Amino acid sequence: MGSTDRPEPLRLGSIAPNFQAQTTKGPIDFHEFIGNNWVILFSHPEDFTPVCTTELGAFAKLEPEFTRRGVKLIGLSANTIDSHGEWIKDINEISGSNLNFPIIGDKNRQIALLYDMIDHQDATNVDEKGIAFTIRSVFVIDPKKVIRTILSYPASTGRNTAEVLRIVDSLQTGDKFKVTTPINWVPGDDVIVHPSVKTEQAKDIFPEMKIIKPYLRTTPLPKDKTSAA
Repeated sequence: MGSTDRPEPLRLGSIAPNFQAQTTKGPIDFHEFIGNNWVILFSHPEDFTPVCTTELGAFAKLEPEFTRRGVKLIGLSANTIDSHGEWIKDINEISGSNLNFPIIGDKNRQIALLYDMIDHQDATNVDEKGIAFTIRSVFVIDPKKVIRTILSYPASTGRNTAEVLRIVDSLQTGDKFKVTTPINWVPGDDVIVHPSVKTEQAKDIFPEMKIIKPYLRTTPLPKDKTSAA
């Protein structure tokens, strides 16, 4: 903390700050909640709003895919637990989902401020007292509690759940095989051999490697090792 008592900015590689909170699934300690899992912590501006309703329904429908990858979902907004509970009924009705992941009640914005989720741009994204609601933040956190991805969307723009899942696939694949992934990569596509791996060593690890340029070497992953999990 500095002299202003504002938390240090969160960056890729930062340890996700711990907190205690009430959720729709009961009280949690965030680091205990993470455990040995990957976690997607994401905020939405407000309950009972149109874009947020479509988003939470989409995350709920895709939750089995996240679970299959060892990823836990947890939402947050500046509303009460009671509000979340009533809203979940609407989400399930409208989307045909069965929302099971917890949603944090952060009426006082304590966690939103800790993670800098407050909307500083949209003057209409405020509560009845004129206090800013949260933006659409996404934090991808690994089992070591390290923040690996940060996404921020304005209140007017719904997220793409498939892209969040794709990011998880890329990170997990990179961690497991020491590779990177090119533009628009999806599981099954060729990956890029990390520059730190010498070409002779890479040929042993990836027999099907193609050298496009000395700095750009692509390879399919071994057929029996394509899963990142």
